[in-house]
Amino acid sequence: MASDAGQPRPTLLVVDDTPESLSFLTSTLERADHTVLIANDGAAALDLLEHIIPDLILMDAVMPGLDGFETTRRIKADPRWAHVPVIFMTGLTETEHVVDGFAAGGVDYVAKPVVVDELLARVRVHLANARITRSSQVALDSSGRAVLALTTAGEVVWTTPKAAALLSDLFAEWRDARELPGGLLQTLRRLQTEQPGDTNSARVEVAGERVDLMLLGRNGANEWLFRISQTGEAEEEQALSARHGLTRREAEVLLWISRGKPNREISEILGISPRTVNKHLEQVFEKMGVENRAAAAAAAVRTLSLVH
Repeated sequence: MASDAGQPRPTLLVVDDTPESLSFLTSTLERADHTVLIANDGAAALDLLEHIIPDLILMDAVMPGLDGFETTRRIKADPRWAHVPVIFMTGLTETEHVVDGFAAGGVDYVAKPVVVDELLARVRVHLANARITRSSQVALDSSGRAVLALTTAGEVVWTTPKAAALLSDLFAEWRDARELPGGLLQTLRRLQTEQPGDTNSARVEVAGERVDLMLLGRNGANEWLFRISQTGEAEEEQALSARHGLTRREAEVLLWISRGKPNREISEILGISPRTVNKHLEQVFEKMGVENRAAAAAAAVRTLSLVH
């Protein structure tokens, strides 16, 4: 079975203390056109991650020393590879063990003895999901946006590297990528409960720095997207909104127009369709009394020059 056209060959890390299992899984996955890395215990897996970050991890739950559950918790606590999906493989099939696997950060649970077709199908699904999620995160980060996804219960699903770096700078004690410092989490949880039409944003002060938090929307039933920024960018949007009578989203579009971004890139940055960008631009032109994006950008630059 070949990899999807245009996609690089996926790299999978198999963590298992049984030589027979490692041999079987390696040959099976390589025949399915995957590159396979192996580790025979949790400590070896963590050491390997310091050098290579795989696309997916197959994790044996029961191993001597550092077991699969604790290894996965440590993986998910490190922002560098917290995004990598982990599928547990084990003969433990009691409900409590399945719950433990998901609680540790696993995305799926495969019972041993492994059924090859079932395993490969699950691997394909989770690789595809991870690819989509990671592409969105990379797009957000490359645009300079610090974004994190939070579950309804308040656990971090993922952060862009930009957001992870900002959090690390603001909170010297921040270590677990799945948990946010209390004060910040409380504010984000409050924003989750606000109704449509509310501000959906808040400002907090951390170590003398003002930080703006904004609810961007929901991505599925249990994933809330938030932007974190130090005050400058939010103030620019507020200035554009106040000066030209724009909504928050229209001000966001205008800000990126002033930075020379085409509609396609703006749609990716803001997570809206190019058609929606065009509709917002029509409203921007009308409210600003201009005829084209060049005139709108020039006016925005003049407004922003008063902010700095």
